[in-house]
Amino acid sequence: MADILSLKESVLVYLDRSGGLLKLTEDCKPFNDRHHTEAVYRFCIGVNPSDVIEVDPELGDCILRHPIKATVLFQSVCFLAIRTLSLIDKIHTESQVNVILKLSHLPPFPEYTMDLSSFPRGYGPMRPVSMEGLVIAMTRVTKYTQGARFLCIDDDCPCSTGFHHIRVHTPGATESATVGENFSCMICSSPLKEDVKFRVLGDKQLVELIHVKALEGLSGHQHSSLRHQSVTLFLRDELCNSMRIGQVYRVLGIPVHVHQWPNITWSVEANGVQPCELERSHKVSVGFQELLKATAGSAWRFSAIVAHCFALDVVPPGFYNTLKLGLLLSLVQSGADAKDIFRNLDLLVVTTDTLIPDRLMSFSLNLASRGVRHQAPGEMFATLSRDEHGAGTANIHAGSALLATGGICMLGDLGCYKKEKLDAIQSALESCTVSLFIPGKKYGEDSDQQLFLPLQCSFWALTDASRRTGRAECAVLGAAEMGAVPVKLGDAFGLVIQCKDIGQHGQLAQTVHTLQQAVHPEKPLYSSCWEFSTQDYQELVAHARSLKVEISASAEKLIHGYYMASRRVRTQNEGVKMSVTSIKLLISLAEAHCRLSLRTRVLEEDAVIAVILCENSVTLRHGASALVIPPDALFLCNVGDLDGLHRRDTTLDELHQNILRFIYAYAPGADSYITEE
Repeated sequence: MADILSLKESVLVYLDRSGGLLKLTEDCKPFNDRHHTEAVYRFCIGVNPSDVIEVDPELGDCILRHPIKATVLFQSVCFLAIRTLSLIDKIHTESQVNVILKLSHLPPFPEYTMDLSSFPRGYGPMRPVSMEGLVIAMTRVTKYTQGARFLCIDDDCPCSTGFHHIRVHTPGATESATVGENFSCMICSSPLKEDVKFRVLGDKQLVELIHVKALEGLSGHQHSSLRHQSVTLFLRDELCNSMRIGQVYRVLGIPVHVHQWPNITWSVEANGVQPCELERSHKVSVGFQELLKATAGSAWRFSAIVAHCFALDVVPPGFYNTLKLGLLLSLVQSGADAKDIFRNLDLLVVTTDTLIPDRLMSFSLNLASRGVRHQAPGEMFATLSRDEHGAGTANIHAGSALLATGGICMLGDLGCYKKEKLDAIQSALESCTVSLFIPGKKYGEDSDQQLFLPLQCSFWALTDASRRTGRAECAVLGAAEMGAVPVKLGDAFGLVIQCKDIGQHGQLAQTVHTLQQAVHPEKPLYSSCWEFSTQDYQELVAHARSLKVEISASAEKLIHGYYMASRRVRTQNEGVKMSVTSIKLLISLAEAHCRLSLRTRVLEEDAVIAVILCENSVTLRHGASALVIPPDALFLCNVGDLDGLHRRDTTLDELHQNILRFIYAYAPGADSYITEE
């Protein structure tokens, strides 16, 4: 008894020092409303374990090892404080005070950390643990019973009135443990009956967490034969809607065993939730640092060499350079900015042979912060099922696009998709959201519900141009056959890159490359190239993705002028409407090239690259305009030597001047904000 009194005294000292008593006083004020009468009054108390240990090590150990016992101690002290200070007159018994301890953190020791890839299955202490996991499914918010009042059916018993029998939810308890009909009076053993008008309800949401390594099996490169199982997480009250599908979180919670005869399920009662950023900033390798110094005289050379030497495990240098540049730009641009607004750069590849472009995409997918390769028969966005934990509500399961949140979702060949799937992809690309209809009758609700889930990933896709559709649009000069892809879907992707047939010489080089790799897998094939490993590219992409960039006035004027001129020319002459999304694409491309060049300020040279890529993309879909740019303008020259890099710079300078002339000719007032060179 003396130990209990000592612990309660330590609780009071801690609450006084931490400001918990003042917060308790403020939290009591709303409950003094005369219309507000409940059986149970809920209070959340913030607890810093480190500060508690300084006050009383025994109390700190109790909080970390026996949270239920610690909650009872805080409940008793709070009740005494409320009664002594007359904070709430409606509270008559200690059981009416429902205390929730919110832990700020846990000690950084293995005993308080749980790895979701190897979580325990046996019974263990209900101690708080910290874990990290990816949300793959979640239910809608439903109600649960926070607390209920029971009365003895014997009128002569003192418990037939008052608040002697109060039941509140505890971690791991089911609804039947809080509200039921098999409870008996502790004085006379007569049955208890609930006073329904005093029932207190709260919000509940179930979330499925899984180890983030489980996504390795969805990237198309299975590195391990391990299978991962998800863990059910219970969010209650203020924690509801604090998590989103596809995001990674650090959760502080209490593992519990939920008994629902004849089954016993293992779950976690959440105590705190914080977003978790797994990716850390990487340093650029020495090789790329030396290359950056060697190419400092040109704003275009570094990115050109990076693209030229990229994916040498797949193709020889000099082939598919424009596609490799596009993939790298999409990789460094796919991420969230300081305001948590996702940047995306969707890519559609038009080719007559999908084998090598598909391999390039698969290889590049491993460089993404999160890469998911979608299989055509699978679910792309979200599916519904009935919750299996007794709530009976709809459980929303993430599809490939939601699982790829913050990274890349690779769709593969669009010719494998049916028309309704292509329409769904187009809608998702245009709105950046997923629409989900939940029928109310099927999932225990009074009315139907329409949910809109945000999409925060970039899409990569292929289309086989050899599958001709005979469209009349292809007769326009410069327009390309898009295979099974409708024009509107191509417009929704934004950046479209054409990979032309590499010819007999290219096929021979690809054959030699593949055979040499098979015979000498560890031997460098091209000594003349800069030697960069896959890890070097991973670090480069991760570092470039983390850069915060700002656009210069000259780059902004060039982008604005090109958009105005192109909109005027194409609308009048070709009937093609240039939407506002074109400006977003131009800015996104310019920022991506700036990041890939390891700069933090978008230059006019970055805007030139963006205009060339955008103009080629629009030309492939709608035909050429007055601004004539060669299809492979970025890599007309071989950039494998210094002479080729110089010729490329000269070519890009000429295209820069052509873009300015195009703006002067067709954008009204362009000469007032662009200086003639």
